[in-house]
Amino acid sequence: MNISNTMFDLTGKNAVVVGGTGGIGQAIAQGLAIYGAHVAIASRKEESLRRAQEEIVRDCGRKVSYYTVDAASEDSVTQLLSSTVAEFGRIDILVNAQGFNKKFPATEFPMEVWDQMFSVNVRGVMLTCKHFGAHMKQNGSGKIINLSSVRGVRACGGGNTGYGATKGAVDMMTRMLAKELGPEICVNAIGPTITYTPMMVGVLPADPKERAAKAANMPLKRIGEPEDCVGPAIFLSSPASDFITGQIIYPDGGLTAMG
Repeated sequence: MNISNTMFDLTGKNAVVVGGTGGIGQAIAQGLAIYGAHVAIASRKEESLRRAQEEIVRDCGRKVSYYTVDAASEDSVTQLLSSTVAEFGRIDILVNAQGFNKKFPATEFPMEVWDQMFSVNVRGVMLTCKHFGAHMKQNGSGKIINLSSVRGVRACGGGNTGYGATKGAVDMMTRMLAKELGPEICVNAIGPTITYTPMMVGVLPADPKERAAKAANMPLKRIGEPEDCVGPAIFLSSPASDFITGQIIYPDGGLTAMG
């Protein structure tokens, strides 16, 4: 039986985290770096990238690179691939953490916002999977992790029809890509519940006990923190998950286990 104590070790692996300035994306980038990966974060705004880079170095002492990218632009994605390959030689891990949510009642949903959400949340994921996936196939191995949500499988109110539709698309795209890009590449997704990211400051209560009250009906009785997604991301990036593909892991406090 071949069981290694390095099954979660990412030493020597090269990772690109698109959306690496967001709360969850930045946490995942930092976690991958701590476990040994060379990491590049990518996003649209250089100011946010510099901030995230500085915070990761401050918090864990690990250097990360950064690149600007518009994930919904094919030319921008191909340039990101070229730039990161030029730096690292090859890319072993791709994390798609880009995406956003704007809430409107379904009967009043502005179609320009709908199209924008699909452009970023779905087209942007497909474009990075397309080009980084081709690179990984050529190299003979790779791990792709897409950020989904419980809203891809569990409906709710509050104007989330657009967001849920994009995440449902990401879920099926993950499964389809797992079939098409195998056996060289494992493609999986992480589907968190509502998470207290910087974007949610001012939206959710600052007091942890007050935030937990919003999740009183869930088994673990709290909402998520960005760190809750790091363990699944390290697992799905590492040799420990080499026989897992087409799956969605839910760090959701048990929400999806409920009827």
